[in-house]
Amino acid sequence: MKIEVYGTGCANCKALENNARKAAEESGVQAEIVKIQEMDQIFEAGITGTPGLGIDGEIKSMGRIPSVDEIKKWIESKK
Repeated sequence: MKIEVYGTGCANCKALENNARKAAEESGVQAEIVKIQEMDQIFEAGITGTPGLGIDGEIKSMGRIPSVDEIKKWIESKK
């Protein structure tokens, strides 16, 4: 599973990355967490507000920090 965190490295982006790591760990999945910080790539993915989160190429959120439980639900749906 590949989890993409879109953002320029701000505090919100780091909080989202931490939530994503914790959700993957609690779900017991092997996840590659990739940080995408280049604005061109962020816009190319369709992210209009950071931070953004994608799972296996599907954008799940943007402009907010989803909770660990919310991210776990998205991960579970991909198993």
